[in-house]
Amino acid sequence: QVQLVESGGGLVQAGDSARLSCAASGGTFWTYSMGWFRQAPGKEREFVAGIDWTSFNLYYTEAVEGRFTISRDNAKNTVYLQMNSLKPEDTAVYYCAADRSSRGVTRQAISNAASYDDWGPGTQVTVSS
Repeated sequence: QVQLVESGGGLVQAGDSARLSCAASGGTFWTYSMGWFRQAPGKEREFVAGIDWTSFNLYYTEAVEGRFTISRDNAKNTVYLQMNSLKPEDTAVYYCAADRSSRGVTRQAISNAASYDDWGPGTQVTVSS
């Protein structure tokens, strides 16, 4: 229903910043809650950040709180993840996800991968020391 494409990943140095973008097409983006997840090799996919459809509720996992910022531009059908003070442990494939039913309005819901209907293919972020 909704196609998502992430961009902005790559190789960065520890302490540097990067900005991920997720472009959505094929739906009413402004009605969706959006989230970012990441998965490192051999580890489970984990929630990183989420923003509900109103942009009133923003949530972050403790590992990135204070360093990462999620935002959205409904006019561009795009959600962003600004990543500052990157650490080697941030290395992972980062995935953008859309909740077309706007289930994710609470921390519990928006951090749950099961809340999301559509996923992007992911973009690799590698942080070297």
